[in-house]
Amino acid sequence: MHTLAHPLRRAERTAARGEALVCGDVRLTYGEFVSRCRRLGTVLADLGTVRNDRVAVLAFNSIPFIELYCGVPSAGRVQVPLNFRWADPELAYALEDSGSKVLFIDRDPGPLADLVETVVRLDTGDYESRLATSTEEDFDASVTPDDLAGLFYTGGTTAASKGVMLTHRNLIANTYNSQMLSPIEPGDVYQIIAPLFHAAGSNSVLQCIYQGVPQVIVPAFDPGATLDQIEAEHVTSTLGVPTMLAAQVEAQLASPRDVSSLRVYGHGGSPVATEVIRRAAKAFPATEFVHLYGATETSPLVTGFRHEERYLDEERGRSCGQPVLGVELEIRRPDGTPCPIGEPGEVTASGDNIMAGYWNKPEQTDAVLRDGWYSTGDVGRIDDDGYLYLLDRSKDMIISGGENVYCTEVEEAIYTHPDVLEAAVFGIPDEKWGEVVHAVVVPRAGTEVTPDDIIAHTRESIAGYKVPRSVELRSEELPKSGPGKVLKRELRTPYWADRDTQIN
Repeated sequence: MHTLAHPLRRAERTAARGEALVCGDVRLTYGEFVSRCRRLGTVLADLGTVRNDRVAVLAFNSIPFIELYCGVPSAGRVQVPLNFRWADPELAYALEDSGSKVLFIDRDPGPLADLVETVVRLDTGDYESRLATSTEEDFDASVTPDDLAGLFYTGGTTAASKGVMLTHRNLIANTYNSQMLSPIEPGDVYQIIAPLFHAAGSNSVLQCIYQGVPQVIVPAFDPGATLDQIEAEHVTSTLGVPTMLAAQVEAQLASPRDVSSLRVYGHGGSPVATEVIRRAAKAFPATEFVHLYGATETSPLVTGFRHEERYLDEERGRSCGQPVLGVELEIRRPDGTPCPIGEPGEVTASGDNIMAGYWNKPEQTDAVLRDGWYSTGDVGRIDDDGYLYLLDRSKDMIISGGENVYCTEVEEAIYTHPDVLEAAVFGIPDEKWGEVVHAVVVPRAGTEVTPDDIIAHTRESIAGYKVPRSVELRSEELPKSGPGKVLKRELRTPYWADRDTQIN
């Protein structure tokens, strides 16, 4: 197994004069791109970092982001991509928990600057001047496949927030798995539309570099602009979350562009409605749609379903495909024994793509990693041909627009309101976002809190996509089990009563 330096060296050797990265008016060849990645290693050394130091990135999609994604691990350091949608307390938690020494950022860092030794601005010429004055040295030859390549945080400020430790082996294994599932071919042009801090955005970065094909970078998603770019750059492949696909479909049907070059559209991060794929097949008639399922902890691919547009009227069309090559999949009972075909249980996976664990969280690691198998927290079943069908989540988590929202995190934010006695948070179906956050709140006696008060209060401490879209106020206490646990399923059921699964 290789390290992240291998695809860089291969691209430099086989496609040095070919186009590598396109962003706005800037276009780099692979020779230029790899040279800049090498110079980045010198910059990191000049900043006082050493092997295994953590280097954080908070930025929109850009050429420097990809250089950091590849160059930081190739220099033996550990990348820490941060979610730019997070609130300051969430960002501060990740910086402090990871112990990052340097923060690369494309905006005013504000108080975050006090949490690291050095801030490098990507938006002021700081980054470019450091690269221009640095020497070009080869990548760190002592880096091994089992060295840590990155910490990818899954949540916000509570105990649910965990730094997923992905090694070079993990990321390269996922690259091979992606290539075997849906090959990137010479002559392709790949468009990055999902945020690079997200697994959907970075999934195919190394795959494209290995094959020496250009990647067209979208700094911030806009459906019309991405369609214009597909037409102008003759994009052949992309990957987004379902909300992005749905927005592009509507924009394309309303104002058609020439998107005949688009050969493959992968989507993942959350389930997608069948009707979205049906409309997508009309908007992009020459395109193959690929349903991807996985998690940050699996680097991220577990299963894939190619040409799902052909199966929309079949039972199989509601599956998320078969395990990608290199990944084993089992459905297990609570006692860890395998379920027979068709019996629901927890989805577990193994392979070289499975994370090394959670950063500084041995108990949480032991809870999900057993003998090389990762317990996803999703409930599903497998049919006779190995197709996976997701039914529910055993984890207390919502996936809204491709982003993970941990219910306990939102509940903790709500409980900081002085007028709240009890709170329960869960996901309810939404046609645009798949699921949205809903809260049921019991106010303290004698207070006059409103749903708007709760929403405004939570917005102060958590990211906007985690803030409840709706709040129900109740005067009676929440339903509970014998041991006193809130019965969320009882609260959720009315919202999901007309659906076959508890995942939208």
